[in-house]
Amino acid sequence: MTGDELDRTAKSELKTLPKELATEVARHLVMAGRLIDDDPEQAYQHTLAARRKASRVGVVREACGLAAYHAGLWSVALAELRAARRLSGQEAYLAIMADAERGLGRPERALDLARSDEAGRLSPAEAIEMRIVESGARRDLGQPGAAVLALQVPELRDERLRPWSARLFYAYADALAEAERNDEAADWFARAAAADREGETDAAERYAEMEGLDIIDDDDGSPEA
Repeated sequence: MTGDELDRTAKSELKTLPKELATEVARHLVMAGRLIDDDPEQAYQHTLAARRKASRVGVVREACGLAAYHAGLWSVALAELRAARRLSGQEAYLAIMADAERGLGRPERALDLARSDEAGRLSPAEAIEMRIVESGARRDLGQPGAAVLALQVPELRDERLRPWSARLFYAYADALAEAERNDEAADWFARAAAADREGETDAAERYAEMEGLDIIDDDDGSPEA
């Protein structure tokens, strides 16, 4: 691992550093990216090492915030992502910040972020993530009906599968289940399972549970009802 594995945009931000230092920081960021799903605590340690060497670089603070979020360090995640926004001027990861507010037991603040002017400028993918967080915040507040309404967006009816389709369908199904609209929930869990080509959710298992079906593994190890 040389640090060259870092994506082009991130590497360009590191050009403000001396070459050897930029390489060292890049290596920590690459390792953090590789570890974040399976070992978020270790990923966070790598981002801390990068932060100690380059705390004024937006992509470093962003990486630190994301790793902290995955490690369940909500306050740290918020502080680092706020710093990243100040340094970069970008509004990405607003949904993650809102979800961190939920993690801290502050769903009202999550809703404030969802209703902010910044949220209105999010990309389509980030806007969907914010809707999912908003729905979760409504559930935190004991508002299952509002949680369902938060996800009733045009993208639910999009005939083309998008990168966010599986997560959106799953969140909608989960909100329907919470609202005790079980027939609709089962239908949307089925749709989520069909859209989830990467196995990101347990939609197939949730659908089978609601329909009283048994899950078996096919030859390649993927579940079938």
